[in-house]
Amino acid sequence: MVMRLAGLLMLALLTCATPARADWMQRTEAIMGTRCYVELWADDPERGNEAIDAVMAELRRIDNLMSHYKPESQLSQINQYANERPVEVDKELFDLIKVSTHYSQITEGAFDITYASVGYLYDYPNHVHPTEAQIRAKLPAVNWRNMLLDEAHHTVRFEHPGMRIDLGGIGKGYAVDRGIEILKSRGVTRALVTAGGDSRIIGDRMGRPWLVAIRHPDNPNKVVTRIPLADSAVSTSGDYERFFDEDGVRYHHIIDPHTGHSASKVRSATILAPTATQTDGMSKTAFVLGPEKALEIINRMPEYDAVFVLPDGQVLYSNGLRPPAPRAPGAPAAATEARSARP
Repeated sequence: MVMRLAGLLMLALLTCATPARADWMQRTEAIMGTRCYVELWADDPERGNEAIDAVMAELRRIDNLMSHYKPESQLSQINQYANERPVEVDKELFDLIKVSTHYSQITEGAFDITYASVGYLYDYPNHVHPTEAQIRAKLPAVNWRNMLLDEAHHTVRFEHPGMRIDLGGIGKGYAVDRGIEILKSRGVTRALVTAGGDSRIIGDRMGRPWLVAIRHPDNPNKVVTRIPLADSAVSTSGDYERFFDEDGVRYHHIIDPHTGHSASKVRSATILAPTATQTDGMSKTAFVLGPEKALEIINRMPEYDAVFVLPDGQVLYSNGLRPPAPRAPGAPAAATEARSARP
């Protein structure tokens, strides 16, 4: 009996001493009104779960700070009071609003967080859109230059009556970047963080790249192309995300700040860059600028790449993603062919 108990005790000790197996871990939660997903390689499952907990907590914190749906958020306080007086906010929120104005500058206003001055009139779940008269009345408030940003006091003031802002075009990307920074600080070297259409990757999948699929705008089960990535961010915006159709017109959430209407020059836009804040901000821009103008901007910035699906189904790639052009037998390789396509 004593020997049997001793044997059971030894078995229990050996079981406890067995190290936890390293493996991929993942979790999905609904935060910021969208699907948030974290996948990482963890040498220790307990530490892996703690890391995922920390990322999800950070996403919820940012949502509480920047959501225009939550009346108590600092962004909602801006929308409520900035027409009357300067509103002081945390440096973090102030800095992101300031970053948004950078994208407004380089896109000539195609990206503009003050689009919400008209955008709030749309209610996609209930199939509600503003009338032309309502758009004309609210459109003068859409102008990022009418935001007064006081760097010294971190205050925001609106110079035009009826102005509103919405960080939906850049906030999720920023939240993804914050999640990645948290993982890096905990020693995670291979991971994916996703919030809606915005993702960022660190490392690879054990010697292989992560494969990012771009879905067909009309068929969620069909893929337009797949892009292998490592240590990169990617955002896809499509007219199929939040929308409704009425009398042959698609009303979706990407609003042209110049017109107050849903932009329609592309069906989907995928942007690649080092950070998700960059890709999130630029993925909305192509809908407003159109593919040619958007590619002109993207191709001037070597850290960016893009894939656009046009209304006629054509797929356009930026220079860094184009396959090398065929050449005649015996002809020397052109300079552009030396830069092989990323895929």
